Amino acid sequence: MDKDKKTSSKEKMGMKKKSTFFSVLATAFFGLLGFMVIFPVFAGLLASFRPGRELIRRGLSINLDFSTMTLDNYIYLFSGNADSKKYFMWFKNSLLLTLVTVVLTLIICYFVAYGLSMYNFRLQNLLFFLVIATMMVPFEILMLPLYQEMIDLNLINSSAGVILPGLCGASTIFFFRQYMIGLPKELLDAGRIDGATEYGICIKIMLPITKPAFAAMAILSTMGAWNNMLWPMMIFRDASKFTLPIGLNTLLTPYGNNYDVLIAGSMFGIIPIFVIFLCFQRYFIEGLTTGAVKG
Repeated sequence: MDKDKKTSSKEKMGMKKKSTFFSVLATAFFGLLGFMVIFPVFAGLLASFRPGRELIRRGLSINLDFSTMTLDNYIYLFSGNADSKKYFMWFKNSLLLTLVTVVLTLIICYFVAYGLSMYNFRLQNLLFFLVIATMMVPFEILMLPLYQEMIDLNLINSSAGVILPGLCGASTIFFFRQYMIGLPKELLDAGRIDGATEYGICIKIMLPITKPAFAAMAILSTMGAWNNMLWPMMIFRDASKFTLPIGLNTLLTPYGNNYDVLIAGSMFGIIPIFVIFLCFQRYFIEGLTTGAVKG
């Protein structure tokens, strides 16, 4: 009996040591991974407080030399000069374009996913397979056909030409469907018994339940739309319509580089994404984990 107890206690100690070892190893790994992610942002933040000549001389570094740090870049950015006006014009364009894109994307993808998850009909699985299949096609292959389509629709140099092609994102539809497929369909029957229309059930009953999915997709869609550069650069022609990534890119030319505005403007451009994350973070993890395991 005593031998069994000793053996059992030794096994527990061995399992505890093993668990502690893997816990320390996992913590060290994710700590290193976090440092690799944070380093460029932190280095860019420090660089935004240094003159452009310091960036050319030292590059992006985390050297805390306070003698070279100044607020001049941000003062110049908000001074109301020509560069400042152009920057905030690009910032406003990005803000409006991102807002419209995210709202329309979430609404359209929600309705598509709702139909694919809450109703049973012929070719349902085939339609869902076709949606998933589009995720396997790189955007670089679709660029030229999409561009030709925008020319035919006379949408070059317009916001609609940037927004329309990405409204029905396959990944967003997939996420919404995986989230909603685990919701009880008895809610639909209860709504019908109470006299609600199909649209009423979709909007008043099911939509509030999918708040975590909306929050997760709002953050990811906002990041994608805000940082999108390639497609808007192909569509827009006028500098007055440029988004922030395109506008900042124009500051780098063979004839001179305005690093003062570039770095400070890049850091200031992170704020909208940061605000969106703060607003929806309480639902973000819940939405990702629930959407990943349901269905």
